Amino acid sequence: MIRRLLTAGGALLVWSATLAAQDEQATNQSIQAPTAQPAPQGRSIEEAYQREFAFLEAQRRELESLIAETRQRNDAARASLQRQVDQLQREVVRLDADADRVQQQVNQSEEQAIVNADNREVLAATFQQGGATLDQYGVETLGTDEFAALDDAAKVTRLFREGSALSRQLGSIRREQGIFYTGEGREVAGEILKIGNIAAYGRGGEVTAALAPAGGGRLKVWPQGDADAVSAVLAGGGDPVIPIFLFETLTREVETRKDKGVIDVINDGGTIGWVVVMLGLVGLVLCVMRVFFLKRASTSVNKLAGKAGSLVAQGKRKEALVYCKKKKSAPARVVAAAIRNLDKDREHLEDIVSEAILHESPHLNRFGVFILVVAAVAPLLGLLGTVTGMISTFEIITEFGTGDPKLLSGGIAIALVTTELGLIVAIPMLLLGNLLSSWAETIKDDMEKGALYVINLYQEKKSHLKAAA
Repeated sequence: MIRRLLTAGGALLVWSATLAAQDEQATNQSIQAPTAQPAPQGRSIEEAYQREFAFLEAQRRELESLIAETRQRNDAARASLQRQVDQLQREVVRLDADADRVQQQVNQSEEQAIVNADNREVLAATFQQGGATLDQYGVETLGTDEFAALDDAAKVTRLFREGSALSRQLGSIRREQGIFYTGEGREVAGEILKIGNIAAYGRGGEVTAALAPAGGGRLKVWPQGDADAVSAVLAGGGDPVIPIFLFETLTREVETRKDKGVIDVINDGGTIGWVVVMLGLVGLVLCVMRVFFLKRASTSVNKLAGKAGSLVAQGKRKEALVYCKKKKSAPARVVAAAIRNLDKDREHLEDIVSEAILHESPHLNRFGVFILVVAAVAPLLGLLGTVTGMISTFEIITEFGTGDPKLLSGGIAIALVTTELGLIVAIPMLLLGNLLSSWAETIKDDMEKGALYVINLYQEKKSHLKAAA
């Protein structure tokens, strides 16, 4: 089609060039010979133009027809292609839906496979646990070839049937001959009355007692039972209320709980616990000694000031000094310092008394600082024990896990007991230390008052003598 369009266009260009050449030739001829036959030549040119026009018009119609035909074919082809595209799109959508459905089925299959694997693991664990439980009571199930040849449903049925039979057997009250152990580890053969799988009584020789688990499926005498009541139970009578020790399993030994004393509690705290206790004892001894010193000083202040003041008022200063020297105490030394300097002015005399009290302060404050140090160090030592115990506990957890609480009890005991001991020591030491410090300050005030009392008596007597003179 395009080739035909190009051919028609080329023909038009050729005719246009021919007409232009003829027109130019006719013009030249008219210039050269204007008088030679003008009418016939004009008609031939017009006819030529008309023929060319008719030819071009035919070519135009033919081209328009070809264009219209081409458009129709193109529209038809486009419509056909669009239908094919729509069909393909619908096919793609259908295939995508099929792919999603297949992927969903694959995912469901994978999930089901995971569930099946988990179920197989659960069944295997159930079989193993059930077989181990039954083996404890002499029922061999899991290790037999017959059991291994069964399918899963049959295995579950078998375990359930044998477990139900064992439960009925263990849930009954039965008498049997067996062996149990005393608290000293002596083996006793005799009759054992088992109440289900939760309690037991034993009688053999001279031993009649309730029984408790001793570990490994064995039984031992429980020391807290009533022998007469147990004998009545074994005889089939007795009171409606009987002593019974309930237990969960015979695989673990039940230990008799002992009441802990002070030494046991301290031992639970380990070395740091003993250090805290010793520090507390030292602090207590120092508190008692300081109480003794302060008590001696406080009881002699008022008596000493009264006696020395009476001698000074009588003009017997030497006798008053001798009396103070005989007492050999801190208040006596302060009063003696005041008596020796009674002739000095009041301001200077008060400074001397203050200096004497300062000189005696170390004696009155003896052990006070150390008591407060004990009160401050004791809880820190308890905290040290807590940290040590927790480190020990975490080391045990790292090595053995958390399956057995007994393995963790040692470190936890150190962690808690040392803190308890530290507080038990710190609280009384802090209270006593502050009370004794306050008592010492009170004694210092009393010594100052006693010295001032003697000074005032002397100055009053001196004023009276001046007035009398």
